[in-house]
Amino acid sequence: MTPSPSDISRASVKLSKGLAIGYRSIIATVTEDIPLENGTHYLLARNGRGKTTLLKTLAGLLNQRSGQYTTHGRCQFIGDEFYFDRELKSKAIFKALIPEAHRQVALQLADQLELDTNKDVGKLSFGNRKKVGLIVAEFRVLKESPNIVFYDEPFTGLDTPARETIAEHWLSTSEYTLRIVSCHPDFDSMAMPSALLISDAQIFRGGDGNLTWADFKKCLS
Repeated sequence: MTPSPSDISRASVKLSKGLAIGYRSIIATVTEDIPLENGTHYLLARNGRGKTTLLKTLAGLLNQRSGQYTTHGRCQFIGDEFYFDRELKSKAIFKALIPEAHRQVALQLADQLELDTNKDVGKLSFGNRKKVGLIVAEFRVLKESPNIVFYDEPFTGLDTPARETIAEHWLSTSEYTLRIVSCHPDFDSMAMPSALLISDAQIFRGGDGNLTWADFKKCLS
């Protein structure tokens, strides 16, 4: 018997105070303990402040410079570009990478996003190629276990209806998924119910509630 979402151990990420990220030198440091659970948490910062570095660190793809963090759940890191054979059609990619049980729902989401799944990937626009990768990532999430998905700039190239459709899907699957989503500062009216900020080489919680990207801009430097 498949457990209901309420029976599944919840996903979690904890950034401990003192966690420092970077490559050869420190880019930013966590100023206080930041515990995160299921739902969508946006990661906001100006360009070059460490958004991608933080996501890759939490996903286990980069070593932290110092300090600690913990994750509980099956992790996926989804970069800002997706590379598939240009002659493959989206429908063939879904067949290869998405479990059969989830494939029909994935195609329904593709229809909502106005993605032509019979078109060669190489002939799709940048935004539609992003949709292919997003759908693959979303339908490789396992309902039977806690999931963590780290998204690096997933909305670049998407119009407002597509962003809203994706956000609605995230809300409907938040019972078993924690998402940390880096977001470029182009979407002033987008609601940010939970936000992490990087500013002045510090990583901190931006607050909860019905705030928007525009509300946080004044906190960033």
